[in-house]
Amino acid sequence: MERIPILRMGDLLLVTIQVDMHDRLVMTLQDDLTEKIVQHRAKGVLIDISALDIVDSFIGRMINNTAAMARILDATTVVVGMQPAVAITLVELGLSLQGVKTALNVERGMALLAERTRR
Repeated sequence: MERIPILRMGDLLLVTIQVDMHDRLVMTLQDDLTEKIVQHRAKGVLIDISALDIVDSFIGRMINNTAAMARILDATTVVVGMQPAVAITLVELGLSLQGVKTALNVERGMALLAERTRR
């Protein structure tokens, strides 16, 4: 079964999506990520979607749901590397990604997570 790697960096988890997402892969990632948050007591999750050219409503909702689950598990989620076309699509689909922090790149996302997890 295809899986997206989840890397641990201290009390943060880093997910870099480098493949086209399909529904089953998104669900597997969500399950794996929530398990890793609990297992490592992660305080933050950085999801790099810079390789995604397009998203559909299901993937957009799953990003939102994954961030909500992470919040319930006491972890902040930051999505980085969003392409303009992806942002436009999410807005057109009416998905605001409430509770999901965004940053332009991994460096800024890590800084944002470091700031939020210090509190």
